[in-house]
Amino acid sequence: MMLKEAFKVLPQYVLPHHALSRLMSKLTHSENKVVKNLFISQIIKHYHVNMAEALIEDINAFRSFNHFFTRELKPELRPLPVDPHAIACPADGAVSQVGVITGGTVFQAKGKSFTTFDLLGGSAERAEPFTNGSFSTIYLSPKDYHRLHMPLTGTLREMVHVPGRLFSVNTTTTNTVPGLFARNERVCCLFDTEAGPMALVLVGAIFVSSIETVWHGVVTPPSIASVRNWHYQDNAPRLKIGEEMGRFNMGSTIIVLFGKDKMIWDSEFKTEKIVCLREKIGAVI
Repeated sequence: MMLKEAFKVLPQYVLPHHALSRLMSKLTHSENKVVKNLFISQIIKHYHVNMAEALIEDINAFRSFNHFFTRELKPELRPLPVDPHAIACPADGAVSQVGVITGGTVFQAKGKSFTTFDLLGGSAERAEPFTNGSFSTIYLSPKDYHRLHMPLTGTLREMVHVPGRLFSVNTTTTNTVPGLFARNERVCCLFDTEAGPMALVLVGAIFVSSIETVWHGVVTPPSIASVRNWHYQDNAPRLKIGEEMGRFNMGSTIIVLFGKDKMIWDSEFKTEKIVCLREKIGAVI
């Protein structure tokens, strides 16, 4: 099985990831009615998208495929947890992994892992608060809502754009490519919260045309050669639990990091569990 998965992933090593993503961006932003309606209808059919949850249900009302892909939900859906100490799920999706950060190492899948040092852009200062802390990795499939929301109320301290490849983040690739999430292009958002430092890492993937945040707008593209970062001190953005913080223009993965002994995951929040935005997934200690 492992050899079969490796052969499936092998072509991704030589594909021009960013060029393909730029092409996909042009297609997904096309406002040609025939093109965008064909794309939208095929995705809805193939992935069984539940349009009854969307604020806009008529596919003709979307300007482009990307407008559909980043669609809003009806406002009464996905209520916040009642528990005042709750940590809310940041996305609709499936739990890829959840657990403890061992030293500075995060488990990926099938004996593969990556470090918080690499994940957060090669900075020991950024990684240190999460030593022996807790993490969760949530995968957003094409059928899911693709806006990301705050697990806790927090004040933004730093945003980091880390260059990298754009491997797929599906199960087969995650099981096969070493250090996948610390190799792909990503945007790391570091917040101060009641549970101490919290990192939200928005990981790009092949055909992900861009990642954006509510305070900055589009962060990527452009593709870059070196890490760039933004520090927030005066008038730093402060977002409440459950508020939108960013979005994927096409699907990918969000990784959440907390420090040691700051929180605990719910016992039912496990690998492969299907989760919904704002549901309770843990609690602040």
